Amino acid sequence: MNSLPWHAAHWARLQARRERDALPHALLLCGAPGLGKRGFALRFVRGLLCEQSVDGDACGHCRSCQLLLAGSHPDSSAMSYGLRKDGVQRSEIVVDQIRELSARLAMSSQFGGWQVVVIDPADAMNPAAANALLKTLEEPAAQTLLILLADMPWRLPQTIRSRCQRIEFHLPDADLALAWLKQQGVGDPPTALAAAGGNPGLAQQWAQAGVLDVRQEVRRDLAALAAGRGEPQEIAKRWLDGEPAQRLWFAAQAVADEAKARATGAGAPLASALDVEALDRWYMAANRTREHLRGPLRADLLLLELLAVWH
Repeated sequence: MNSLPWHAAHWARLQARRERDALPHALLLCGAPGLGKRGFALRFVRGLLCEQSVDGDACGHCRSCQLLLAGSHPDSSAMSYGLRKDGVQRSEIVVDQIRELSARLAMSSQFGGWQVVVIDPADAMNPAAANALLKTLEEPAAQTLLILLADMPWRLPQTIRSRCQRIEFHLPDADLALAWLKQQGVGDPPTALAAAGGNPGLAQQWAQAGVLDVRQEVRRDLAALAAGRGEPQEIAKRWLDGEPAQRLWFAAQAVADEAKARATGAGAPLASALDVEALDRWYMAANRTREHLRGPLRADLLLLELLAVWH
């Protein structure tokens, strides 16, 4: 598998532990979406189970590699959102899934090596599931490895986090990110990277999907409201119909740029009538609204309330 340049240090440290026969029983891979932690986990699992790995990377042709590619390796499994009895996908990982996992790990490896389980997203475990997993972490079987993937690791109980070797994926250096985006053929890497908040993987995804046009649309919407030309109800409906969390991300970015322009004396791009303190409050409110979209509150009312105070 092709590795990402900002993974190099994490990969080297993990392989050094493997060579010393000092791998932990649990890894927590965390960081923002787009930084490649899932690809990192897959690469590591393939290399760990491979019968002829080279520098930690899988050969791709041995029996173990072929079984992994087919999704039928007996010593590798993945856990995510399961299905309810009515066939609808759950929104959390539940205790019964963890109990099945514990029973599986209690058995010996069929190939006489490592047993590996990837839990993704681990931060979707409900409290009962987390408590059940804690028992497995406290009494690990020999040559078993749990890999927990989490975009929001703070949602995991501290008791779980403290029993895992944590690998945190941070935003890479801007020069490294820009060079990688250029290699991937992304047009205007600086704009794409700025839109993604310095996250190169997200910048690549958004550039390929045309999301940068949405960023400009959000800025036009806010400028129109500030000029008295836009209608909050119409804009709220449009945002609701097209990735509202993403649009709120771009709105918060735009307001941050507005505040920076005020501070430097440059022309304010949105021409908002809000003062600096009000801009700061709106910025924080936009981020809170983005979080509230995950909850039970009506998204249309949340967006309308936010946009109604922008001018």
